[in-house]
Amino acid sequence: MSGAAIDTVLGFDFGVKRIGVAIGNTMIRQAQPLQVISAVDNASRFDAIGALIAQWTPSRIVVGLPRHPDGAPHEMTARCQRFANQLHGRFGLPVELVDERYSSAVIAAKRGEVIDDRAAAIILQQYFDTHAQSN
Repeated sequence: MSGAAIDTVLGFDFGVKRIGVAIGNTMIRQAQPLQVISAVDNASRFDAIGALIAQWTPSRIVVGLPRHPDGAPHEMTARCQRFANQLHGRFGLPVELVDERYSSAVIAAKRGEVIDDRAAAIILQQYFDTHAQSN
């Protein structure tokens, strides 16, 4: 058998209250929602993330990086960068940041509906689409 290995990739939509998680692989390049982590503290969050990493053994992680529409950073930009750094430090996997400015805007959500996993899937899909063009 020849060809590139098929790698699993996890995508994260970081939020203060919830973290959306999506999954995909480098062969089909289709992201799909996986779950929403609603943890009250950092330790619980990283325990849940660690369990997902152990279960799915991703080769890399993608984290959405929010910005203002003009590209300028805001409060959540730094928090997401810190989250990405923590993921890399704790799990030793490469972490890539993806501009998520419009990820939530393309989801038609009902009021009160939890969409974090779908937002994570859009972020991960953006990663796949961008990297498919550069290969």
